[in-house]
Amino acid sequence: MTTLTDAPPRAGRLAAGAAAVTVVLWASSFVAIRHVGTEISAGALSLARLGLGSIFLGALLLKRPPPAVRRWPAQRDWLPLIACGVLWFGVYNLALNEAERRLDAGTAAMLVHIAPLLIAVLAGVGLGEGFPRQLVIGGLVAFAGIVVIGTSTSSGRAETWGVVLCVVAAISYAVGVVTQKPLLSRLPAAEVTWLACTIGAVVCLPFAPTLLDEVRSADASTIWWIVYLAAFPTALGFTTWAFALRRTSAGRMGVTVYAVPVVAIVLGWLLLGEAPTVLALAGGALCLAGVAISRRTA
Repeated sequence: MTTLTDAPPRAGRLAAGAAAVTVVLWASSFVAIRHVGTEISAGALSLARLGLGSIFLGALLLKRPPPAVRRWPAQRDWLPLIACGVLWFGVYNLALNEAERRLDAGTAAMLVHIAPLLIAVLAGVGLGEGFPRQLVIGGLVAFAGIVVIGTSTSSGRAETWGVVLCVVAAISYAVGVVTQKPLLSRLPAAEVTWLACTIGAVVCLPFAPTLLDEVRSADASTIWWIVYLAAFPTALGFTTWAFALRRTSAGRMGVTVYAVPVVAIVLGWLLLGEAPTVLALAGGALCLAGVAISRRTA
């Protein structure tokens, strides 16, 4: 199986570049969600982000020249597509948006990014990517980091419900990635992203009345932040993710996005004035150390 390190040089560089774009955009989304969440509720924000993201991705697909052989999902593709759309795009966004009403952006990013460990386990079992001894050791170290993070936020106290929601988001994220990976060997990355995003938007349709009410009273800056979330972290970020995931293993891509919390903490400090406590930072360091151990070759 090709990875970022053993892919042909040009393909490896393209995958690494796409992964780096994803990291920056997804990190910025934690800050944007934290800002928008003061005016727009979790369900309404999820619908707005996914609905607009679906429109942007659909427009992008229409602009692209049609392939010589058009590939529409086969019957076997729809179950993993629906699982990816419902869990990663729908449940993940709802849980994360609600969690960030209780936790600062940096802490939420660190908690959600227990997902790479779950991805490594699920991919090792379900996708045949391997299950090395280092993964078990690294998992224990990273779990210790999650316990440390869960004891403190930037306000100096734990928000239990926020932590639980972040764990729900992480599980949805991990299962979504593992169900998406096989699809990328059969379908274009942009098409998979668009379909999953559209499915997620449909899941969030019950929040349409709330969205209409809240948008009427929202500031113009809040509206623009929603547009940013839809166009960049969603439409572009998930497409660059799928592009890179198609060219590497799910486990290795999971490790790559562990840079997201670090970037999110910096952006949260610069833009929102939020700085996680020393305990939260120590927990994040343990998580990073655990993942490094889990992915180290024997």
